[in-house]
Amino acid sequence: MDRRTFLATTGVAGVTGLVAAAGTLPAAAAARGRLVRSPDELQTAIGHAVPGSVITVADGTYELTAPIAVTGKRGTCDEPIVVRAESVGGVVLTGAQSFVLSASSDVTISGFAFCGQTSTFDVPPDCKRIRLTRNDFQLADVEGLHWVMIRGDQTEFDHNEIHGKSTLGIYLGVEGAGADQMAAGVRIHHNYFRDHSFPGDNGGEPIRLGVSPRALSTAGAVVELNLFERANGDPEAISVKSSGNTIRHNTIRDSLGGIVLRHGNGTRVEGNYLLSGQNGIRIYGNDHLVVNNYLERISGSGVVLGSGNVRDHYPGEPPKSRTGNDAPDRVRIALNTVLDCGSAVTGESHRTLPPLECAVTDNLLVADNGQLVNMPLQDGITWSGNIHWGQGADGNAPAAGFTRADPLLAAGPDGVRRLTAGSPAIDAASRSYPEVATDLDGDHRTGRAADIGADEYSPRHAKYRPLTSTDVGPHAR
Repeated sequence: MDRRTFLATTGVAGVTGLVAAAGTLPAAAAARGRLVRSPDELQTAIGHAVPGSVITVADGTYELTAPIAVTGKRGTCDEPIVVRAESVGGVVLTGAQSFVLSASSDVTISGFAFCGQTSTFDVPPDCKRIRLTRNDFQLADVEGLHWVMIRGDQTEFDHNEIHGKSTLGIYLGVEGAGADQMAAGVRIHHNYFRDHSFPGDNGGEPIRLGVSPRALSTAGAVVELNLFERANGDPEAISVKSSGNTIRHNTIRDSLGGIVLRHGNGTRVEGNYLLSGQNGIRIYGNDHLVVNNYLERISGSGVVLGSGNVRDHYPGEPPKSRTGNDAPDRVRIALNTVLDCGSAVTGESHRTLPPLECAVTDNLLVADNGQLVNMPLQDGITWSGNIHWGQGADGNAPAAGFTRADPLLAAGPDGVRRLTAGSPAIDAASRSYPEVATDLDGDHRTGRAADIGADEYSPRHAKYRPLTSTDVGPHAR
């Protein structure tokens, strides 16, 4: 590591605001700092850090010959310890390894560009409330290397960009302690995942929430407001292999990958945009809610309600059984808009265990080609209130479960096709949804009944829309 100038400050008020800003520290904070003129002095500054300390690294490129240890450092929720670049992206770290965390909590690492590291950036289980924000990750393009692994509770991963992998290995994984636990309360938001070009058919996920032995562990992760573009390393852009998660308001565009509930139970998939890709939303496991999603021009199926080779996963299950597909039970697919996909809603027949007590209700399905519905195993599914439109065939949708009517859609400035005045979808839902307070746009579901599809008709400006690269990543507001 070549010699650069570092600035360490302690006891600076308003740390959260400092981290969020793209520029340098305010003058008052800088005036209270001290210069650190070598890597050893930087390590010493970290060693002396206390709650509220802010350590700022001067802009430059640094080749690390040894990792930067953050050991036994404990900030507080109100006064985290912050290690930050002088300007966002202005500090480039090269070398085999960057920061190594252990036995620490309430630590923020912000604004760095991690380039070419051959070791995973790890947040271990003995760390809590670690925040990685406004960083750029482009680690070594090494076969089998996972770039970031979160195993500590309440980690926040936000406003990062992670890109440029062509080999086997995931961008961001969430696991936990031991062999079967998940980190609790992880939040992943406003990140830009792009350009994973691994040509294999498995193992290049941008986000993987768990693995099969951890399927029954309740993670409670929230994955929201992230953008995925050209995520082509795996059919699963967001791969869920744990329980109790929330996947909402993400945009997946021009990608092989979709959202897949592969293992686990009780996950909510809400208000996501899947646009011009190859895979939509695929579902296994129990008690999921898939609601308010907008899928357009998916070359495969918009929504797949899977079948299983096991009925339910259970504690103590043999490893081989745990890797099997859990047939869906009590899954609700409701109030989604699926437009111009290869098929709108489909199932599977290559596994023998069918869905049970599932419901496909009040969805808006439109296409001019192919089949809207192809569900080979229907005995365990209830259908009601769906609207079909276009030249696409109805397929084997039960006649009592849909109406053919023009939903009167019109594209807005963001390209999203929403209901217009007089649409037969307005106030027409077949059942009530007390657990669904808002629609795709963030508008309240109002009226005597919800509107069919992801959009609740409203003249108001949409709170949510498909994300672009200016909405996410290190330089987003």
